[in-house]
Formats: sequence, structure tokens, C-alpha cells
Amino acid sequence: MDGLTEEDLAIPPVKYEYLDHTADVQLHAWGDTMEEAFEQCAMAMFGYMTDLSLVQIEKTYHIECEGDDLENLLFRFLDELLYMFCAEPFLIAKKVKITEFDGQAFKIKATALGEEFRIGKHTQEAEVKAITYSAMQIYDRPRVDRPELFVIVDI
Repeated sequence: MDGLTEEDLAIPPVKYEYLDHTADVQLHAWGDTMEEAFEQCAMAMFGYMTDLSLVQIEKTYHIECEGDDLENLLFRFLDELLYMFCAEPFLIAKKVKITEFDGQAFKIKATALGEEFRIGKHTQEAEVKAITYSAMQIYDRPRVDRPELFVIVDI
């Protein structure tokens, strides 16, 4: 499948959690790098929509996005992935891998690996309706701690 390697198919450890928020859910993700934190935030969103252990890697989907600043880039990145899920072929990602990340020009290229969402095979958890800027926070503290992201999604 598209010349994927064993490394491409390896699923990274979970580095995200869900925080209670009135009528919405707040995704809290982190990583050793900002790119990994973005990837983990994407996986937190997909994990909130379905049980990712039931998702197989059968298809790949490539996305590109750019923003005006880092917050806008995160918003557009998640929004593009949400669109991928909401439009044909309704792809649910088991893994999202950023292939190019430019934190100065605010551009991302990424590959989502997963399969078409099918009721009956996949659990239908909360529906993510939209990504929001509400209380969005990005912390990049490589010398002190890990990069962290907080994003509220409308459910």
C-alpha cells in the first residue's frame, strides 16, 4: 500500500487525554516535539469519535494546510482531518504522521492512515461537529517540559 514501511505502520504510544468542558470536550495532547503534539491532538480527536483499536490501516489520505500563525495552523490541520472524516470516503485515521512541518511559515503536510468508517464495525462515540479557537493554548517549552496543546472541539 503506497510503499509503506513497518515504521509507517507502527502505532505510537498515546500522549493525550480528555478534559471535561461544558457542552464540549477539551483535547489535551503533548509530545516530544511540536509535530508529535499535533499528531497526538489529531489522534485524540479521532479517538473521541470511535474506538481506535477497531480501526485497521487500509487506506492513506494526504493533506496539506497552512495557517497565519501556530494556532491557526493547528485549527486548520484538525479541521482538514475532520473534513476528511465527514466527506467521502469517511476516513477514520488510526495514525496521523506529519511528513513536513514548518513552524515558521506555518505549513503542514501529513498522511492519515486508516479506513472507511463503518457503523457495525466501528463504535459511534461522540460526533465532533467543529474545531474551535475557544481557550486554544499552545505551549512550546522544549527546555523546560514537553510541547502541549489544548483544543476545545464542539460535540
